[in-house]
Amino acid sequence: MKKYLIGTMFFALIIVIPISMAIGADIRIRIPLPPPLIIPAPPPMVVIPGTYVYFPPDLDEEVFFYHGYWYRPHRGYWYWSRGYDGPWGYYSRRPPRALLNLPPRYREDYRGRRMEHQHIPHHELQQNWGRWERERHWDRRRDERPHEKPRERPPERHDKRR
Repeated sequence: MKKYLIGTMFFALIIVIPISMAIGADIRIRIPLPPPLIIPAPPPMVVIPGTYVYFPPDLDEEVFFYHGYWYRPHRGYWYWSRGYDGPWGYYSRRPPRALLNLPPRYREDYRGRRMEHQHIPHHELQQNWGRWERERHWDRRRDERPHEKPRERPPERHDKRR
């Protein structure tokens, strides 16, 4: 009889107190939002040699374009967007390997003018990034790229005063 009484009381409690209230957990993970990134106009881009990852050299903020998306690291998290000006959403997966394996000195190499590639206008990047990657455009030497004009070099200065 005691078995039936305990079972009946337990059943009554389940009906009166929903299971969700009896067994509940509230887990919240706060992911910091990146600070606003205001880019007033589409930035010119540069390809990072050995990759098909592009970055705007005139911005101090870490922002990359890869495979049609914009990526932005912030405080150990990655964010992404369809446009250079956001909105930025949390990227819940592991970032693409190309972004994790960037040469450590890519910015210094660019500032030191050791990068061979020139600025790429935003609209040109948007129209061509997929074809460039399929055709391995950046793997070829400059003289093998028929549509790309060679950079003009400044005239050499010869100082005759000695």
